[in-house]
Amino acid sequence: MTDLPITLAIDTAAPRLQLALLLADGSCDVLVEDIAKGHAEILFDRINTLLARKGVGYEALARIATTTGPGSFTGLRIGLSAARGLGLARKLPVIGVPSLLAISLSAPSGPVAVLLDARRDEAYFEAFPSPGVVGDGPRLLPMAEARALVGSEALLIEAPFVDIGKLARFSADADPAAFPPHAAYVRDADAKPQDASRVPRRA
Repeated sequence: MTDLPITLAIDTAAPRLQLALLLADGSCDVLVEDIAKGHAEILFDRINTLLARKGVGYEALARIATTTGPGSFTGLRIGLSAARGLGLARKLPVIGVPSLLAISLSAPSGPVAVLLDARRDEAYFEAFPSPGVVGDGPRLLPMAEARALVGSEALLIEAPFVDIGKLARFSADADPAAFPPHAAYVRDADAKPQDASRVPRRA
């Protein structure tokens, strides 16, 4: 059996901090904490805890994986920054997996639709021919319209949480060129920079 690349997977897109460490022999250890805010303050401490638990140093890592959204704007920035920073420091490939695709990995087989509450009576929606097979990309739709698009044969997933172990396994085989670590916010941030043209000028 060919050794798998030792892969650290990070998910901070939902109100939960999730980490997974996939080892060369295929075993996987996970660390999960329900936390709505404050990911940045504890992320590297928890990564260190997970690595130490398995006796793995940063130098042994072969890949870093993270979710890219849609999800919490702040959470996504934290996860992506950490993953890209580790990748740059260690010269490792960083795999960015869209969050809805990552969630689809929880399904056992067959068509799957992922529908996440985006508030304002809207939903992030994407349909997949099977778990982990790229669909047409996430869309922000009115909730009723999104529900109407769920096929009769599709398994509907509405929980916003990734199976972090499955994400690590998926990322160990993924082509880094096909999954760049770029945020997919889908919806613009509520807090936007003020348009410079509208800033009153002082005399």
